[in-house]
Amino acid sequence: MGRRGLSSLEADEANLRCALALAEEAAATGDVPIGAVLVCDDLRLEAKNEKEARRDPTAHAEMLILREAARRLDAWRLSRATLYVTKEPCVMCAGAIIAARIGRLVYGARDPKGGADGGAFDILRSPRTNHRLSVTAGVLEDEAAAQLQRFFRSRRAPA
Repeated sequence: MGRRGLSSLEADEANLRCALALAEEAAATGDVPIGAVLVCDDLRLEAKNEKEARRDPTAHAEMLILREAARRLDAWRLSRATLYVTKEPCVMCAGAIIAARIGRLVYGARDPKGGADGGAFDILRSPRTNHRLSVTAGVLEDEAAAQLQRFFRSRRAPA
């Protein structure tokens, strides 16, 4: 059993549900619905995509949460942290996850067009990188994928 009596799968699902709620907030402001939660010891952080809101191409949920975690922990090595994200990280975020030495990544929907955990690229599990992390893919995958599909369907709908 994990913290507060939850099993590991229950904790993963609870954190992913929180990330899904954050993703809905991102969608409400016009950003692609991706949310992230980072847990490290007693620290728990939340972030959502803010590329549109900030007019910043690097303002992915993962990038924002990694920056905040490093600031709050006063360290760039986040090897005790678990990062929960609603979608398979892109190449930029995968590079940052490796650079930050994240200990564990848990994500929902796969991304065959841009994902870096085997979706389009295989960076997170590559033996060529200087850091290995534990990856749990597909947690609440159907819900996370449906959220993204709804968002993009609404963008393509005739006005």
